[in-house]
Amino acid sequence: MSTPSTCEISMNGLSGSYKLTSLQYRANGTTAPVDYLSSMEDCEKDDILVLKNNGMYEYNDLGTACKDSEPEHGTWTVKGNTLSTDGTLHGTISSYDCKTMVYYIDDAIVKGDRIIFTMTKQ
Repeated sequence: MSTPSTCEISMNGLSGSYKLTSLQYRANGTTAPVDYLSSMEDCEKDDILVLKNNGMYEYNDLGTACKDSEPEHGTWTVKGNTLSTDGTLHGTISSYDCKTMVYYIDDAIVKGDRIIFTMTKQ
């Protein structure tokens, strides 16, 4: 019996609704990660990102609404392990198990740093 292709790092495999459940920052490869999620506003912690298999995405401010927030829409792609959109979402996917996607951005603020995002399907 073959494994289902839905867990693949592909447009179909990644499609779904996600919530940010962890956000860590490392200044360099030898420093301990710092929890950035705890410093975010509550209204940002309950937002949902919807990746559609047609290449469109929506970023919705759900639950506690942030002041002057507008839903974001755009396009997204995945090539190999590289996730990108026409907005701010981009990075390298380090793991995906059909429920949790972990991706990172290197050199985000300074050379040698890494921001690690953990997104959980809803």
